[in-house]
Amino acid sequence: MNLVKRAFQKESVEGYLEKDGQMARVLSTKDLIGLGVGTVIGSGIFILPGHEAANNAGPAVAIAFLLAAVFSGICGMAFAEFSSAMPVAGSAYSYGSVIYGEVIGWVLGWSLILEYFLAVSAIATGFSAYFNSLLKEVGLSLPQTLQAGPEQGGFVNLMAILVILVATFILFAGLSQSKKVENAGVVLKVGIILLFIVGGLFFIKPANYADFYPKQFQTGLWGLGGITAATASIIFSFLGFDTIAAHAAEVKNPTKTMSRGILGTVVISSTLYTLFAIVLTGIVNYKKLGVDDPAAFALQTIKQTQFSVVITIGALIGMFTAILALIFASSRLAYSFGRDGLMPRTLGKVNRQHLPKNAIILAVVVESVLAGFIPLSTLTNLINIGTLTAFMFISFGVLFLRRRKDLKHNGFKMPLYPVLPAVSAALSLFLIIRLPLATLKLYLVWVIIGLLWYFLYGIKHSAINQDQ
Repeated sequence: MNLVKRAFQKESVEGYLEKDGQMARVLSTKDLIGLGVGTVIGSGIFILPGHEAANNAGPAVAIAFLLAAVFSGICGMAFAEFSSAMPVAGSAYSYGSVIYGEVIGWVLGWSLILEYFLAVSAIATGFSAYFNSLLKEVGLSLPQTLQAGPEQGGFVNLMAILVILVATFILFAGLSQSKKVENAGVVLKVGIILLFIVGGLFFIKPANYADFYPKQFQTGLWGLGGITAATASIIFSFLGFDTIAAHAAEVKNPTKTMSRGILGTVVISSTLYTLFAIVLTGIVNYKKLGVDDPAAFALQTIKQTQFSVVITIGALIGMFTAILALIFASSRLAYSFGRDGLMPRTLGKVNRQHLPKNAIILAVVVESVLAGFIPLSTLTNLINIGTLTAFMFISFGVLFLRRRKDLKHNGFKMPLYPVLPAVSAALSLFLIIRLPLATLKLYLVWVIIGLLWYFLYGIKHSAINQDQ
């Protein structure tokens, strides 16, 4: 068999199901929504609405979030269909390996591992900034050398590492304990966000909406350049349903539960994001919102400083639950690589608590190093391109999934087939093109590194070779 033909050889769903039998199926719809909302409503809701309003869309940032939510909902349907048909660990990596062939699955998994690792590190860095700000409110502070990495004038971002380690400690306590912490954190976080939305309604100034979509942002086709740029930049916020798909091997009744968890996450998160953006830009003029803590800043502007501390605490809870969910997802993806032999097989082993211990340790070590020592401001768009690449391939993959007669597919099905899957894939490609050129170049380098690993190590040690 020649090398190209071997690289595009397809994995078997039955093989995945057999290997994933060592995982415990304990997650319910409520748990999946907790994981999804815990990821989606992370640092994004407390930072992105202000940044994108100030830099790309003005008050029309609410429309950008709504568009991102609609787009993510469509892509979410594709993931829901795949996860119902293939309730296995690995998300887009496993789906791609079955539908397109192993090398495409690997590229998708390689893209997602970049997305997860960078997202955990970026959110941990944001957690550290908010935590240090809260310390200053009570007259305390860490030494500057422990607040940032070497390139930012410090030695190590200690709090960013500590929050990752605390989340890991909870994960090692077992799936039952970690899902309780995640669900409780999500309830508290949503409550605080609703408090901001409802309370903020009384302080909205209609004049702040007068220039709803500022002229300087009306570029590109039909003048929608600012809104589409904002939409492309905030897709990262909606990667939560993708992390849900990573846990399909640990879900009860996945045929129904996966679609409910994914679509429930998109509906709840999109509603909160849109309302939050509307209230935020109504309280303060969009030009002033280009700060890292726009919600707290808005409350300070209207002399509600006591509630700004509550918002800061809400942000910390939000970021912590996102870190917990993303470490969860990244370790399951690393487990999938080890399960299939594309990375050392020790990553694919689970302990007595049905946890992929070695995969969790690998994820945490990489994420801690990135969060503690490397500034991620120039790399955040790589999170978006990894997400969008997975969205594109999985949306288009629905066209192939429906044609597979060897797969039992009695669960959720994406509506308006084949138009909606094709539209979803095309929109993903459009948003990739809207990302900065520097991001595309860095992503190409990452893909090349991944392909080198695959052809020098993965293809030789792949489980496909042993199954033949």
